[in-house]
Amino acid sequence: MHLGVLAASLFSFQAISTTVSNPSDAIWLWIAMGVGVLALIAAFILAKIVLSADTGTAEMQAISNAIREGAEAFLARQYKTIGALAVVLAIVVFLGYYFMSPTKEGHDLAGKTVVAFLVGAICSGLAGFTGMYVSIRANIRTASAARSSLNGALQAALRGGAVTGLVVVALSLLGVGCLFFFFGGLNDPTHVPYQLVGFGFGASLVALFAQLGGGIYTKAADVGADLVGKVEAGIPEDDPRNPAVIADLVGDNVGDCAGRGADIFESTAAENVGAMILGAALYPVFGIKGILFPLIVHAINLISSIIGVAVVKTNDTEDPMSALNRGFYVTSALALCGFAFAVYHMLNGANVQPGWLLGCGIIGMITAFLFVWITQYYTESKYRPVQSIAEASLTGPATNIISGIAVGMETPAMPVIVISAALLLSYYFGVRGLGDVTGISNYAKGIYGTAIATMGMLSCAAYILAMDTFGPITDNAGGIIEMSNQPDSVRDKTDKLDSAGNTTKALTKGYAIGSASLAAFLLFSAYLEEIKTIVTAKVTAAGAAGYMPPGWSFTNINLAEIPVFVGALLGAMLTYLFSSLAIKAVGRTAQMVVKDVRDQFRENPGIMLGTSKPDYKRCVSIVTGAALKEMVLPGCLAVGLPVAVGLIFRHFSSSYGSGSEGLNGAPNMMVPSINGVPVNLAGASAVAGLLMVGTISGILLAMLMNNGGGAWDNAKKWIETGQYGGKKSDAHKAAVVGDTVGDPFKDTAGPSLHVLIKLLATITLVLAPLFL
Repeated sequence: MHLGVLAASLFSFQAISTTVSNPSDAIWLWIAMGVGVLALIAAFILAKIVLSADTGTAEMQAISNAIREGAEAFLARQYKTIGALAVVLAIVVFLGYYFMSPTKEGHDLAGKTVVAFLVGAICSGLAGFTGMYVSIRANIRTASAARSSLNGALQAALRGGAVTGLVVVALSLLGVGCLFFFFGGLNDPTHVPYQLVGFGFGASLVALFAQLGGGIYTKAADVGADLVGKVEAGIPEDDPRNPAVIADLVGDNVGDCAGRGADIFESTAAENVGAMILGAALYPVFGIKGILFPLIVHAINLISSIIGVAVVKTNDTEDPMSALNRGFYVTSALALCGFAFAVYHMLNGANVQPGWLLGCGIIGMITAFLFVWITQYYTESKYRPVQSIAEASLTGPATNIISGIAVGMETPAMPVIVISAALLLSYYFGVRGLGDVTGISNYAKGIYGTAIATMGMLSCAAYILAMDTFGPITDNAGGIIEMSNQPDSVRDKTDKLDSAGNTTKALTKGYAIGSASLAAFLLFSAYLEEIKTIVTAKVTAAGAAGYMPPGWSFTNINLAEIPVFVGALLGAMLTYLFSSLAIKAVGRTAQMVVKDVRDQFRENPGIMLGTSKPDYKRCVSIVTGAALKEMVLPGCLAVGLPVAVGLIFRHFSSSYGSGSEGLNGAPNMMVPSINGVPVNLAGASAVAGLLMVGTISGILLAMLMNNGGGAWDNAKKWIETGQYGGKKSDAHKAAVVGDTVGDPFKDTAGPSLHVLIKLLATITLVLAPLFL
């Protein structure tokens, strides 16, 4: 019920001249969903092309099969765990909604919220599984193609990655579009978008555990393999004598393919739902076209990305990164043209200046580009940050680690300035674009501008994700070539691709945290407005006994109130405790890997002599079981803390002044009240403080970990090119230690914080009724 009246009160619409939506405008929904279906067909065709390629020698196939079996076994066990948690949470959400609103409308909303939640979870899981299914088969095709052509290997890897990108964005588009249609969105377009918030929550839940579990797996295997293999035994990376090498290669897939796919799926899902809610609030201005606009943007994203992937090609002398960048530029140019077309044909209501709204989208695209550039600056070896860490390695691991942490702490500065500028400019452009529209507050106009900027930033998401998945595919291909003892000329080709893949993985992390920042602000605004609407509905239902101050809104969160301050402290604490649990999980699991590798070397001396093979499956099994066990506690903490804060302060906050009382206990006429008793806002306010400060803290900490870890990694790789003594030098050994420290930063805790930020927003949005 509370969401059903949101469209009527959101942003305090007054006597606004309504625009009756033309029924023919519904064609935009069918266009978007049609493109989504075509994108899935394109993904199927690309997968078929990749899977029909040559699979190399029998020895290469044996290695690839071991990677595939390990990845599929982990994902199957992981999804069983996630599925059980999702079912339990779905029951809790249903019961909460069901008993909080005993009316028939409330029961209907409970059912729809849970359906949306389960559909979001299923689509997110399916996107991750489908992408990884192709990636763990594209690695052997890429390795085989590298024996004859760098271009063939590049295209095999990128097309394999494109399957993930297209499936993720298409399923997000189709999931939201189908729910909108089946929930009756064409007949009741202003109310139905609020029933879709469960979709974003389901996507967030799966994304958190997929990224967290995959991150623990991949870095525990990587750290364990490096510490015993490189540092103790002095053998190269991907050496077949290392018992952890297959687990390491499996980890690239479950962490970077399935995990990052779920992360970007969550971003697009949350952005779709949030922007559709704002479009519903602006229905009198744009009609149903304003609600469907984000779906059309992602349809354009899919078309642009397909063309961008198709134009990528190279030769044996060109840097593969140059070819990938060309595809990105083509995708961006097409996305900009499509975005402009959509703005001028869909956001063209009376008194609207679409040029300013297009400017908001351009700001989002520029923000994405700047995040990519900043990430390159801090993680590529040709720039000062990485070189300073490499130079510090000359004096040992301690100075390497000090320098790496210093670089990591420096990295949030420029991105924060970019985010701040993007929010300020898009807000201003939104106000200008809707400046002549009467009856809407400037705040509403500005927030819509930030929503369009978020859409602009995600308008190339499918191609960006294709480049990200390109990374683990080429990493696996290099491992297969190394372990199957192929000629150095072939390894040179895969090394070029692997180097480009390391760059694309780092760039995607920067892109993901940037999009998370803008999407989190959008969802935070939606949470504040939803609380306002629930309170308005309660007071209205009380009739004459209720009092609603004129113009009241839930936008002033007062940090001077004890519940809000405590909630804010807990929000900041959550990001650090969550990161600590994730990093400790990597450490504990890595210790198990180290012990197993040492045991195998001791039990079977023939491994180091090359006369016998290690037991790869034993190590894979150890990492799988430990990673799945370790992901549960930090995941449950992330879900449980905001709920606990809201419920505790809702029921036990009467002793703390929350600004809802007047002098001597008299009613405060500035806040809503029922029967003279102020509405208890302590729970909702405390959660708002947790969400606001947790988001800010999470963004900064994620940037530190992502870019600091990437800089450590590339400092080691730069030394391996021959700088400061090259491989096996003292500087290299120090850099390996630094890289080991940075591994759980950049591939476990950092990426998981992206998801945590959005999960906090979606879970509070869905469970807001429980806090009042």
